[in-house]
Amino acid sequence: MKTNHTFTLGAVAATMLLGLGGCAGMSAQDKSTAIGAGVGAVGGAVLTGGSAVGTVGGAAVGGVIGHEVGK
Repeated sequence: MKTNHTFTLGAVAATMLLGLGGCAGMSAQDKSTAIGAGVGAVGGAVLTGGSAVGTVGGAAVGGVIGHEVGK
């Protein structure tokens, strides 16, 4: 069980590092859109109990809100 936890933690850390590196050349509005999509995806997943449709819907709504806030 500890191996799965260690693997998951490593995968999350690697994903975060790659994601942050990908934001280096983005405009402020692009960053706001990406952050909004990420927060929306997490919110959608939590509110729908991990439903794929809820996650994608939350990401879409969060991305639009982030895009508008970043203007």
